[in-house]
Amino acid sequence: MSTEQKVAIITGASQGIGAALVQAYRDRNYRVVATSRSISESADKGVIAVAGDIAKPETAERAVREAIERFGRVDTLVNNAGVFLAKPFVDFTQEDYDHNMGVNVAGFFHITQRVAAQMLKQGSGHIVNITTSLVNQPIAGVPAALAALTKGGLNSVTQSLAIEYAKSGIRVNAVSPGIIKTPMHPEETHAGLSALHPVGHMGEIRDIVDAVLYLESAGFVTGEILHVDGGQNAGRW
Repeated sequence: MSTEQKVAIITGASQGIGAALVQAYRDRNYRVVATSRSISESADKGVIAVAGDIAKPETAERAVREAIERFGRVDTLVNNAGVFLAKPFVDFTQEDYDHNMGVNVAGFFHITQRVAAQMLKQGSGHIVNITTSLVNQPIAGVPAALAALTKGGLNSVTQSLAIEYAKSGIRVNAVSPGIIKTPMHPEETHAGLSALHPVGHMGEIRDIVDAVLYLESAGFVTGEILHVDGGQNAGRW
């Protein structure tokens, strides 16, 4: 099988931003391995669905193996899978901690390590991490210490790996969203969530997709944390 057509792996791909990213990369003629805890087989022969918990190394192993065995390469990894839980710091439970660390940190680590090994063999690749602007700009009334702990780690490792792989042909970037209109936010919450952005409204899924696609095509950009957050990161308001 020809290996000229590019290949992307996208985590958290069953709905919302992840599903939109799958379609966006297919529109760019990438073949895609889409993974999520619950994801259905695709009728599109250019998409392989891998169901599983991204926090578990065996899910990462299977996703990368499918990409290489079926498509021959991995050009892009979008670490989109993530969880967010806002509650007072002293109220977080051990289960909360384990779940956030599992999905946001272990989920990044296991698949990125395997993808990076393949990209080093190829001499090229692009890794994009989806984080949150709450890491840099906490908002009063939105207690999100576990998001800061886990997604803040992704911001740091984005820059660390960008330098580590700068001369290896591998770029590493991040998109740092504000609050995006996805199925996880019911309609009745939108007014309150819109007020958490200086521009006065939530972001759209397309805003994040466009940011990822910009980074995909920006060959001279690495180590960037691109804020797509309606001005949240600009300062207090």
